[in-house]
Amino acid sequence: MLMRGVIIVWGLALALTACNGAAGEADTDSSTPPAVTTPAVAATATPATTAVADEQRYPDIVDAELTRNDDGTYDIAVTVSSPYDSPERYADAWRVLSPDDRVLAERELLHDHANEQPFTRSLTNVTIPADVTEVTIQGRDLRYGYGGETVTVPVPGR
Repeated sequence: MLMRGVIIVWGLALALTACNGAAGEADTDSSTPPAVTTPAVAATATPATTAVADEQRYPDIVDAELTRNDDGTYDIAVTVSSPYDSPERYADAWRVLSPDDRVLAERELLHDHANEQPFTRSLTNVTIPADVTEVTIQGRDLRYGYGGETVTVPVPGR
């Protein structure tokens, strides 16, 4: 979005320079082209995009830890941050993905964690196929679904 704004601002500056030249305000030395100054970049957004840009749509996964059990399964502890947590909207799940995006496990969260941010929840006895050497943890938002910052961790013992 910022780059698009820079291009628009730069384009407006060129248009204004061209208009000034057309109005007879160009340099009197015709052998030197008029100087084009690069305008300062302001970090402003249009009102339509401000609400979307300011709203965090997904919870972020900030940490994950895998522990190998004696039977070859894994316990997974995941720390989630969702600053918009309320009964109306909260992080309602996280899932474990293989490198090829297969869903290996999912942990549903049944309520908000407004008074506990970030929060950690575990899932036990998760089977991870032998060919998978790392997993990615991704959070889910009650309103928007899966997305946000993820964490990729190596599978212990692989």
